[in-house]
Amino acid sequence: MVFDIGQNAPPFHLPNAHPNVGAHEMNLDDVMGENGAIVVFSCLHCPYVVGSVERIEALAARSKEVGLGFVAINSNAGNPNYASDSAERTRDACMKGIGYPFLIDEEQTVAAEWGAERTPEFYLINENKVLIYRGRYDDSPTNPTHATTSEMEDAVNQYLNGELIQKPQTDSIGCSIKWVF
Repeated sequence: MVFDIGQNAPPFHLPNAHPNVGAHEMNLDDVMGENGAIVVFSCLHCPYVVGSVERIEALAARSKEVGLGFVAINSNAGNPNYASDSAERTRDACMKGIGYPFLIDEEQTVAAEWGAERTPEFYLINENKVLIYRGRYDDSPTNPTHATTSEMEDAVNQYLNGELIQKPQTDSIGCSIKWVF
């Protein structure tokens, strides 16, 4: 199954690696804000994620201000070949300053159901849990000074302004999710 624009978001229920933000376990309803939510598939080792950390933090902070829930999901945590993405390392990273819940998809079922392919990969869902944007943050995840686009920000702004999202889907740029199966 492919989760496409206009479809309802598949539900999830996952443990949260962040000891200080969010509940010990969270589902999609827990993440939802009054205006919807942003879900980002992420990890710790990918240079595209590392290059986007400040932008992701800023997006999470802005989301809170405008009534959008925000969560990251680490689907690499269960892969023994990527110990840097383990649940324990994710928890440690959260304690060093991540400002949003970071869920652990150890069995990779959520990534598979959502059709996530890369890290980082962003999903914007509206208040009815319908997917309205999927893809990259911008065209330069490793270096924000080289970005010439701002698709994720544009999608959020267009949605909040009641406008049609001009680019509802873009190709994400990042490392592939490290599938176990």
